[in-house]
Amino acid sequence: MGSLICDVRDQKFVLYELLKIEDLCKTAKYADFSRETFDMVLAEAEKFGTEVLFPTMAEGDRVGCRLENGQVKVPPCFYRPFQLYKEGGWITMSVSQEAGGQGFPLVMSSAAKEWFIHNFGMMCYPYLTEGAAHLIEVYGTEAQKRKYMDKMYACEWGGTMALTEPGAGTDVGNLKTKAVRKPDGTFRLQGTKQFITGADQDLVPNIVHPVLARIEGDPAGTGGISIFLVPKYLVNDDGSLGRRNDYAIGAIEEKMGLHGSATCVMNMGDNGDCYAELLGEERQGMKVMFQLMNEARIGVGLQSLSLSGIAYLHALNYAKERLQGSSLLEMKNPEAPRVPIIQHADVRRMLLWMKAHVEGFRALIYYTAYCADRAHALADEAERDKSVGIIEVLTPIVKAYCSDMAFRVTEMAIQTYGGYGYCAEYPVEQFMRDVKIASIYEGANGIQALDLVGRKLGLKKGMYFMSLLGEMNATVAAYQGN
Repeated sequence: MGSLICDVRDQKFVLYELLKIEDLCKTAKYADFSRETFDMVLAEAEKFGTEVLFPTMAEGDRVGCRLENGQVKVPPCFYRPFQLYKEGGWITMSVSQEAGGQGFPLVMSSAAKEWFIHNFGMMCYPYLTEGAAHLIEVYGTEAQKRKYMDKMYACEWGGTMALTEPGAGTDVGNLKTKAVRKPDGTFRLQGTKQFITGADQDLVPNIVHPVLARIEGDPAGTGGISIFLVPKYLVNDDGSLGRRNDYAIGAIEEKMGLHGSATCVMNMGDNGDCYAELLGEERQGMKVMFQLMNEARIGVGLQSLSLSGIAYLHALNYAKERLQGSSLLEMKNPEAPRVPIIQHADVRRMLLWMKAHVEGFRALIYYTAYCADRAHALADEAERDKSVGIIEVLTPIVKAYCSDMAFRVTEMAIQTYGGYGYCAEYPVEQFMRDVKIASIYEGANGIQALDLVGRKLGLKKGMYFMSLLGEMNATVAAYQGN
């Protein structure tokens, strides 16, 4: 029996036959890598996802997170997987070598993490940490990189993205969190953030929050927003942890799914002393935030792929084993033997529909990641620009289409199981509960549609969109006789 988590055969087909990622190894940036290295990574990812992460998924869902004396406690079954993830260096797989990472192509990191991110209840903590650390890598000062980024990339500290407020979700410009300037150049924040994933947890001793806020006196709307770094514990000059910062966890949300992920209310500055450092330039918070948000949107697509893929494979396996009814050819024979339900036409229809969508998600997401690698590696400036433009166009599609349809895939997996799929003793109902949020967070899918039509299709007078169509036509032409 093949894996019930991910289809490694299709992974390798997309990587090596469709995208031909070995061509990246011919560039100076990725010259140290080879197909042998890539295959080794996929094998280790399969082992880690199968033996470590998947076995804790259901227990993490049952146990959930709890708030004790102001401290969030994650499911105890997450401690070992997190430690092994840290020791394996998975968090820095595609981080630049200059920043202490391994420098793998993003497409390979995406393929590896497809094996992990089905258990997003656990994976949300290192995943968001990586995104927050990358934000500091790009926009932080050297002092901030040494103080925060290094520890975050080492998976010794955590990170989040604290953007949403009770009255400012999609309407970010309406946020009320206030930043008060201090003579030493630091700030003090006051306000409430809501739906903050991993706002607190007990996997690491410190957490660094990128927080959107408005400096006192700055204009209303998105143009007046800045972004700040808010550590859970202040950091002393020698790198040790100092006093607890002035923010508190008000509550953990009771959610439909992702029970192992602590989704919190953060109350900042109740005592007027919530320390914060400016990240980047003043009133450039939206620009900085969109780097993190766009990376997160691709991550949502990957989460959707992982959960829909595991749902399909479980449904396929169940359909091969579940005996029910007789063959259509012997429908009038009361003595006919029972057959696996995969022999029934409607079950086959559902399985083929799921398979087609999962493989489509995989090709789309890997291609988008591959474009990012080409943008970093190619010598030709025009080709690099084309790759960047294609990413711009595809990001809202990856986020919205994959998350919308992943919910349908998991729903169909339940349908394949019949009544058993509706029962908690089988895992497919959790897959559906966990994936539903993907169409909502990191920008609801209606917003992705507005972004695509209102901004992305018209970039460079439509040149980027036409470049994407050109790539699609070239692929069709190349495989016409296949």
